[in-house]
Amino acid sequence: MDVSSRVLSELASREAALDAQIEAARAQAQQTVEAAEARAAGILRDAEAQVRSMQAEHEQKLTADMQSIRDAARGEAKTQADRTRALAEGKLGQAVETIMRAVLP
Repeated sequence: MDVSSRVLSELASREAALDAQIEAARAQAQQTVEAAEARAAGILRDAEAQVRSMQAEHEQKLTADMQSIRDAARGEAKTQADRTRALAEGKLGQAVETIMRAVLP
């Protein structure tokens, strides 16, 4: 019984030591998981901030491009209007001249 008792005591001691190791490993694994989750959350926040920044930059570029297109279209329209006005003034001058010739001998 003495040997048996020592063996049982040794087994119980080993079991307690293994339980302690398992619990320590479980706690360490939990800390590792929490650290990984915190890192992932930080990466996600950084990525979301970068996306917002890129969207704002894209919108600014789009706005600038649209303004440039508008300015170019406005300039082209003014050029065409000036040409049309000059042509109309020339035709008006010709019409006045034709009328003056027809009316005055």
